[in-house]
Amino acid sequence: MSSRHDYPHHHPVATRWADNDVYGHVNNVEYYAWFDTAINAYLIEYGELDIHGGETIGLCVESHCSYNAAVVFPEVVEVGLRVAKLGRSSVRYELGIFRAEAQEPAAEGWFVHVFVGREDRRPRALPDALRAALARLEPDGA
Repeated sequence: MSSRHDYPHHHPVATRWADNDVYGHVNNVEYYAWFDTAINAYLIEYGELDIHGGETIGLCVESHCSYNAAVVFPEVVEVGLRVAKLGRSSVRYELGIFRAEAQEPAAEGWFVHVFVGREDRRPRALPDALRAALARLEPDGA
């Protein structure tokens, strides 16, 4: 299991009333939305990803989540983000969901993006700014 310091970037997410399910904890589908939100917020802010008009977009082709502890409303969690593998047109992120002050993740997972042309949906090499931003999230990133 990873710890909070194993992730070079953290994105805060406030849970919502609607996130809880009838079992009294945040439903599993919300964790995937948090992964997607943390990744794309990072790409927009640091990688110059233009989600509305850019020529290159990222498509999720694989995702996974393992749950270690319950999260409930109202909490603010942090999504830890790192890059496990950076390819020519793809990236595998690893993520951890951390409750306040917790060093061990309530959940851990991965998410794979393949970057494609917006129009033709064919794989494209990562734009330079995006590649540089993702390289900073690698274990030996600068």
